[in-house]
Amino acid sequence: MAVVVVESPAKAKTINKYLGPGYTVLASYGHVRDLPPKDGSVDPDHGFAMTWEVASDSKKHVRAIAEALKDDDTLILATDPDREGEAISWHLQEALAPTLKKGKAVRRVTFNAITKAAVTEAMERPREVDMELVEAYLARRALDYLVGFSLSPVLWRKLPGAKSAGRVQSVCLRLIVEREMEIEAFRAREYWTVSARLVTPRGQEFDARLVSLSGRKLDKFDLANETAAELAVQAVTSRALSVMAVEAKPAARNPAPPFMTSTLQQEASRKFGMGARQTMSAAQRLYEAGLITYMRTDGIDMAPEAVMAARDAVKDFFGADYVPKSPRMYKNKAKNAQEAHECIRPTDMHARPEKLRIADADQRRLYDLIWKRTIASQMEAARLERTTVDIASADGEVGLRATGQVVLFDGFLKVYEEGRDDAEDEDGARLPQLMQGEPVEKRGVTPDQHFTQPPPRYTEATLVKKMEELGIGRPSTYASIVTTIQDREYVRKEQGRLIPEDKGRLVTAFLANFFRRYVEYDFTALLESELDDISAGSRDYKEVLARFWRDFSAALAETSELRIGEVLGKIDDFLAPHLYPPRPDGSDPRVCPVCGEGRLHLKTARSGGAFIGCGNYPECRYTRPISSPNGEEEGDIGPDGKLLGHDEAGLPITLRTGRFGPYVQRGEATEEQPKPPRASLPKGWAPDTIDLDRAQQLLDLPRAIGPHPDDGEPVEAGIGRYGPYVRHGRIYANLPEVEEVFTVGMNRAVEVLAQKAARTGRGPAAQPLKILGEHPEGGEVQVMPGRYGPYVKWQKVNATIPKGTEPEALTMDEALALIAEKAAKGGKGRRAAGTKKPAARKAPAKKKAAAKKPAARKSAS
Repeated sequence: MAVVVVESPAKAKTINKYLGPGYTVLASYGHVRDLPPKDGSVDPDHGFAMTWEVASDSKKHVRAIAEALKDDDTLILATDPDREGEAISWHLQEALAPTLKKGKAVRRVTFNAITKAAVTEAMERPREVDMELVEAYLARRALDYLVGFSLSPVLWRKLPGAKSAGRVQSVCLRLIVEREMEIEAFRAREYWTVSARLVTPRGQEFDARLVSLSGRKLDKFDLANETAAELAVQAVTSRALSVMAVEAKPAARNPAPPFMTSTLQQEASRKFGMGARQTMSAAQRLYEAGLITYMRTDGIDMAPEAVMAARDAVKDFFGADYVPKSPRMYKNKAKNAQEAHECIRPTDMHARPEKLRIADADQRRLYDLIWKRTIASQMEAARLERTTVDIASADGEVGLRATGQVVLFDGFLKVYEEGRDDAEDEDGARLPQLMQGEPVEKRGVTPDQHFTQPPPRYTEATLVKKMEELGIGRPSTYASIVTTIQDREYVRKEQGRLIPEDKGRLVTAFLANFFRRYVEYDFTALLESELDDISAGSRDYKEVLARFWRDFSAALAETSELRIGEVLGKIDDFLAPHLYPPRPDGSDPRVCPVCGEGRLHLKTARSGGAFIGCGNYPECRYTRPISSPNGEEEGDIGPDGKLLGHDEAGLPITLRTGRFGPYVQRGEATEEQPKPPRASLPKGWAPDTIDLDRAQQLLDLPRAIGPHPDDGEPVEAGIGRYGPYVRHGRIYANLPEVEEVFTVGMNRAVEVLAQKAARTGRGPAAQPLKILGEHPEGGEVQVMPGRYGPYVKWQKVNATIPKGTEPEALTMDEALALIAEKAAKGGKGRRAAGTKKPAARKAPAKKKAAAKKPAARKSAS
């Protein structure tokens, strides 16, 4: 008998099917040890010694594995085949050291796909834990700890409101902030184009664009205004046109290579709007179910047997014409050979998406994407014909061009076409038959106005692509980096685009000023490369740490005497071109537009928000957000507010902006009422969408809904510091959307309040959202509302419903799967059918006994 340890219960369940009764498969539930989140966990003065502790949630899992090893002599570590997986195996080996001293054997196995063949083969080829990969993990973990625990306190002291800084996250944040500053500094430039609708002698219409004028090729900005465009239109309309040349060229389009981690994240974002974390979560579950190969990889090569299987699938599904004469072999130079596993592909090429019963929508869409991309990568190229027609006047004064293409053989396009981040010029559709020398008539000549566009904001997909180009981050870190900067509220996501918050701008400016080297792209990429060298065994990890810490600690020491005022002054100067752009009248952009005397300065609030304020405070209270460098609020709202209208009492309702953002106000400040009624705009409400009605709705909050049917006490809706809510007496219940505050009725309010009361023990038990029916083993299966989200209830098993799944749409099959998974984890109630009695069953009793010890110590003292 042998104990096999993997990361997750889902993976354990799949592997258990392949190994049979000779093995006990247990889950570690991810990392079991970590550095304690306190100062001193990494000691640079003693050879970067690292202090580890078993997480409280992981102790029971380690005990379960130790208990199982009492009856078994072999521990097989089957965690993922990358650096993180190797680290988990090493941590398990270290945490279980007391148990393993008694003559137990430890083996390490890896497989790139969870299939019977791959798992069986891996079990026959065990090895030891790869310490070079472990040392690369140790170096990364130590670096991230040293940067985080050394730099974050500096931010807290010198930059109020800043949360923390990270080694790679800060560089990623810099990319987003710099892109936003490019957009704000961008000035649109006008240009015009001229197009003509033409007709052949056979009456067929097509479009052509003007490409030359006065015998000279037109550049983009040659037609700079409407006057120039109209002159060009006259030149075209006043001349007869004929076909000067027709050129048709064959072309081919080859399929894209199979997915690696970064390209999967990019394509899932383009096609489905899925974030990096959402994509990797769905891919992880597909991998654990044995449907795809390992999803964290820098490689695009495919195993030879998989290539042949893909070619067979193409022939079976689409015919021999779609199979290329020779297999397509893809290779790339991975930045880290240790993470250059095989590409992300289906484990069974004949498992078409529509035949697999994948319940989760994200997993279903992602598998469909992976299957199509993999199959397409082994299909014949698409064959096209691209046609270019040149049309001109007899005197050569004007020249036009029409382009088109036609697909002669669709090839891989029959299955899949790669998405694009930004619009690209496309050749037109098929052109009519045209002969050189034949005349064409004009149906209309049209001038079109255009403006140059600023560079687009990053999406998660384009950000990952940029990080990959710069050599920042690795497959295992892309998703966490992008997620972290959003969780810290340095960046927000609107309509899929990443926009820096004021906090993010300040942190970037601070780091660029005082720690410039450590947010440089080249330095970060070089350090990533050195970490890769450690995993390859060509560098000593402690030497890399020592060199980094020597310079970094010196930079920290230089900031110890800085005062907040000095820091703000430097950041103010650094951001000056962005914060104080030139004014149209040529006046000093730093002079206060209200009092005309004070100078504008960067200031921070206790909340961490930044704003521009007048130095003549408190005599002058002018403020504006730093995210409005061109003073949009000045022009649109103005220092005294933008008048929206008057209420029934004749009081003015104004839209204003302050240090905490835009708000609406009723009336003006007077001696009798120094603080007139105000209401901040809820998150997501743009100032330019606020009219008189919307403003009054906000100012009239809280809104009375009516008397509660049980006790007659008033029920009201409003917006508080924690968001929209309904209130009855002392019970506050959150509403999911701000808009519901203005529309919620009594029935909905009573329902929400009852759910909140039930969760807090102040009312009757919550009622099921849906009753699914009878469980195969007896007992009703219900969908229930819960404090932490909806869940499935069966007897004593409560299984959380995954985020993104509508509880009302849950089916019995999906519910049974959730219940089985929860039971397999060791939840209360019955265990899943076929699961073994774990060796750690005694753990709850031990935990209970341990819980009594603190009380005993207290009474003794």
